[in-house]
Amino acid sequence: MRKFTGTLRTFLAALLLLSFCGVAFADQFDDVMNRWRKKEYYSMSGIGTLEIAVTYFSAEYLEAYFQKEAKKNLWTEQELEDFKLRYLSSLNMNEMIPIRVEFVNYGPTMYMSPFDVQCYLKINGTDYKLADYDKRLNFKFQGEREGLIYFPRYDSKTGKALLDGVKEIYFTIKPSISSVMDGKQAQFIWNVAKDNPDKLFRGKTGARMELDRLMKRLELLRKDRTTEEQKIKAIDTEITSIQKRVDQLSTTAQ
Repeated sequence: MRKFTGTLRTFLAALLLLSFCGVAFADQFDDVMNRWRKKEYYSMSGIGTLEIAVTYFSAEYLEAYFQKEAKKNLWTEQELEDFKLRYLSSLNMNEMIPIRVEFVNYGPTMYMSPFDVQCYLKINGTDYKLADYDKRLNFKFQGEREGLIYFPRYDSKTGKALLDGVKEIYFTIKPSISSVMDGKQAQFIWNVAKDNPDKLFRGKTGARMELDRLMKRLELLRKDRTTEEQKIKAIDTEITSIQKRVDQLSTTAQ
């Protein structure tokens, strides 16, 4: 009986420790979330309210999110790597700067179409337009609406990473999306000086993503080669035909 009581106490102590660790980790994730998810609230008497929340997918936020999901679902290391690969691929992190936008609109119906002219990202004093976005943001709505938007990660001319050496970035949504904003733009600032998205692509996940990218590149190159070979074949055929006619004409002209 005494042995059973001791075992039970050990089990309860372990359970209490796991519970404490779970709460502590949840608090830690909330702290990370608060650094990268920002909100603005607007209210107009007799008209309604609007809440805008935006989340910047920093390396810190994503790593904390991955660990949170792994602990919640009791994933193995391989299951975690598989999830990271799917998630990072869906965000297109190696080419784009993804941001999640969320709206809670309890005011007049919002018309944000086309959404790509309603916001911009300022990096080093230059305003960048959206490269892509969730087209649901174009549909009129009341209540809740969210979607992912994407800005370019590299300069289209030089290929230089836009965030290299940058301390802060400024994301702005224009007041034209809702009368509740009363002409005031929504601006969100993130300090990205210490953010290092490259570390997300180290190890197995990075190798698998690069392998996937290279396989797709090979497929495109093979298609290009097939197209070029068909063009060359058509040119050779035309050359042969023309040369044959030239030979015929040369004989007649003599």
